[in-house]
Amino acid sequence: MSRLSDTSRRALAAALSLCAFGTAAQAADNWPSRPIRVVVPYAPGNAGDVTFRIVQQELEARLGANFYIDNKSGASGNIGAEDVVRAAPDGYTLLLGATNNFATNQYLAKLRYDPIKDLLPITVINNAPAVVVVNASLPANNLAELTAYAKKNPGKLNYGTPGSGTPPHLIGALYAQSAGIELVHVPYRGSPPAVQALLAGDVQIFFASAGISTVAGHIASGKLKPLAVAAPQRLPALPQVQTTAEQGLPDLVAGNWWGLAAPVGTDPAIVRKLADAVKAAVAKPEIARQFEKLGLTAVGNTPAEFGAQIQREAGVWKGIIEKADIKAE
Repeated sequence: MSRLSDTSRRALAAALSLCAFGTAAQAADNWPSRPIRVVVPYAPGNAGDVTFRIVQQELEARLGANFYIDNKSGASGNIGAEDVVRAAPDGYTLLLGATNNFATNQYLAKLRYDPIKDLLPITVINNAPAVVVVNASLPANNLAELTAYAKKNPGKLNYGTPGSGTPPHLIGALYAQSAGIELVHVPYRGSPPAVQALLAGDVQIFFASAGISTVAGHIASGKLKPLAVAAPQRLPALPQVQTTAEQGLPDLVAGNWWGLAAPVGTDPAIVRKLADAVKAAVAKPEIARQFEKLGLTAVGNTPAEFGAQIQREAGVWKGIIEKADIKAE
């Protein structure tokens, strides 16, 4: 058998490359042609589920395909995230993850994947600015008074969270570092028991970072007091509550967002289609209003913007985690 000349080999390689490009382009053109699995790495009924169901019908109408949620909980969302990382990059398996799945978990535990390198950002659907909530009996009616009380009583104020390494835990650490105070972290197994502990007075502070649905009723009844919103603007659902910047802590801007990502290698054309569909969906007034009622703000940014956001926030949270010596459960 005669050997191919260098020219022939280059021509063959070029032909194969063109063929592969054509096949990929055709696949992107035909996408979606079957249902799309959205992995939410937490138990059913979480804020991610709620977020996606609000936009699901609009996405299905715009893209012409059905979506279904696959809840894969465990290990602070790492099990579900790894499932997506290992999936085929064909646009039919997506991750709907929270802030920690992209920007903090890698600094809290050893992972078998790199969320920054192994996941392709698509878009952030919404953001939940943290709301600083306290038991009504606490003698503080704003953030400055809470900070002053904490300084007079070092180590005597407890804050409850859904668990070690969760966004509320990190936000509490950020507040303590920003304000120069000492708080005691008390982890629970989820937000509901942490809120019940707040109502009972077992803890005095809770950082609501998954919307306000778990605390809204208790705020309305007067059992809990919202002291600040950790965002650049006030929340429409709590218009009377000042931002942290308005109260002298401009660095305390934090919360929890929900973003879509795909396995690395997914066709950029598919990623753009998804990002564009989400952007159009969250721009609809009726969808934005549903988010607002829950204390959420619609986002719908570009893949590039989402990627830059992950990189930026990962750097910030890495420093906070190391300074506070935080470890996941």
